[in-house]
Amino acid sequence: MPPLEGITVLDLTRVLSGPYCTMLLADMGARVIKIEQPGKGDDTRAWGPPFTNGESAYFLSINRNKESVTLDFKHAGGRAILERLVEKADVLVENFRPGTLTRLGLDYESLGSRFPRLVYCSISGFGQTGPRSKQPGYDAVIQGEGGLMSITGAADGPPYRLGVAIADIASGMFAAYGVALALFARERTGRGQQVDLAMLDAVAALLSYQAGNFFASGRVPARLGNRHPSIVPYEVFAASDGDFVLAVGNDEQWKTFCAVAELACVERFGTNRQRVTGYDELRPIVAAALGTRPRRYWIERLSAAGVPCGSVRNLQEVFDDPQLAAREMVTRLEHAVAGPLQLLGVPVKLSDTPGGVRTAPPTLGQHTDAVLRNDLGLPAAEIDRLRALRIL
Repeated sequence: MPPLEGITVLDLTRVLSGPYCTMLLADMGARVIKIEQPGKGDDTRAWGPPFTNGESAYFLSINRNKESVTLDFKHAGGRAILERLVEKADVLVENFRPGTLTRLGLDYESLGSRFPRLVYCSISGFGQTGPRSKQPGYDAVIQGEGGLMSITGAADGPPYRLGVAIADIASGMFAAYGVALALFARERTGRGQQVDLAMLDAVAALLSYQAGNFFASGRVPARLGNRHPSIVPYEVFAASDGDFVLAVGNDEQWKTFCAVAELACVERFGTNRQRVTGYDELRPIVAAALGTRPRRYWIERLSAAGVPCGSVRNLQEVFDDPQLAAREMVTRLEHAVAGPLQLLGVPVKLSDTPGGVRTAPPTLGQHTDAVLRNDLGLPAAEIDRLRALRIL
């Protein structure tokens, strides 16, 4: 049985950070009821191309294992239904701008006093407290404000955002972690609590050793391209037929690398400190040696010798790797509209209570009638009446 089997999550989120959080919870067995705006749904349902039979590839990538219920909870009738769903839920996840749900009486202070076992997770750009709490958060903005862009890109070029929305994804991961911790604490105390997740905090946490270097030296880290600030050689090099990554992580690996590459400078740059301080001299020596052979030559010989390295692969090459197939990192299932669908698998492998991809992402409102009928006991006539009022 998956570890979150029996946990019900009410998902009031949209776009990426919130849906990524609730997808992680759903993968581990939680029942996730996704509340969407009638007639429109999650914003990402319209993001594309590409679309598959009208279904957004973006939306499909982050909403598996969920049920979709359309509900306008700004309407009094919809609000009453939402509160009945909250009463039955263990977790509520929302990513509205702070203050939005307070005006509707759906904030943690309002709901937590009535439903003391509720775990209430709020994801926002800058958090629920502090002078910037009311500002909206968008991934590209947070990557810039959080310092990631300042250390990403070529030394003589402009700052770059990462190729995926890492601020949103990291926030979703931290939020899921926070929800799991709050549920664990509830087992001990019997009470829920609020999980306050700021995207800015999440990105600041990702700075890790870059922040440590800044704290230790007082020097603002610069963009270094693919170069590592503290380890050399640890970056992308060009073989005669393409790029590959070399990651010499210690002095023994350096000695082994020099033997394979037939370099005579092993002693002169014998310690990592010498290699970091002598980077400008060492880098051209290593690059010249590696440029003489194709990357397969280097990868085969260096890997056999225990020196970390690998190709710079495109996504076709990544998903052709039999290792990912062996790890079930690509799953296939049938979508009600899109048809045969490929999705990423679950990266966390639990030996006794594994998660998994059980159901395809829902179509808009696919589960509205079933949830209102089976969970709340609403008769068909009442559901029809609510739909006529455009509450559903």
